[in-house]
Amino acid sequence: MHISEGVLSAPVLLAGAVLSLAGLTLGLRKIKNEDIPKVAVLSSAFFVASLIHIPVGPTSAHLVLNGLVGMLLGWSAFPAIFVGLVLQALLFQFGGLTTLGINTFAMSMPAVLSYYIFRKMLKKSRNIAFIGGAFGGTSAVLIGTLFISMALIETEKSFFGVAITLFTMHLPVALIEGIITGFVVLYLKKVKPEALG
Repeated sequence: MHISEGVLSAPVLLAGAVLSLAGLTLGLRKIKNEDIPKVAVLSSAFFVASLIHIPVGPTSAHLVLNGLVGMLLGWSAFPAIFVGLVLQALLFQFGGLTTLGINTFAMSMPAVLSYYIFRKMLKKSRNIAFIGGAFGGTSAVLIGTLFISMALIETEKSFFGVAITLFTMHLPVALIEGIITGFVVLYLKKVKPEALG
């Protein structure tokens, strides 16, 4: 879901930068020293999952894992995802530096929403934890895709077709990601339950 350089209008880029800056500020304040290794590992997981992507016009379809990052980190998902996006932009030219704000917000805010909506389910029985993880992973991808689609349409109405294609291509990605997130939650529940809170 990276938006490339030179696609979005200045107002959309500015709005994304302001919203991401607010999220990053809050996220950095929430990180405790003992949480830094967890943030780093989840940032790495996000970075690696997003490397395999399929171009879709000015953006792309790929695994994100933002739901998992969000449910485990809350607001700290903003800096974790931001670091992954910066490295992808600098090392592989995925996304761009001018679009960093909108890309960060579009992937991090759904992660934070998953935290508030589904986090409590992760502490319950295995079945409920799996369902919470699956819904959190799926909804984070779909909401992120919706944010990217809105940014494209707000920039240029002719991007409507691209936005529909992007959203459609992410439906199976969201389902796959939901299943992966659900199983990761079950694994963490078994081997490191303190990671789930």
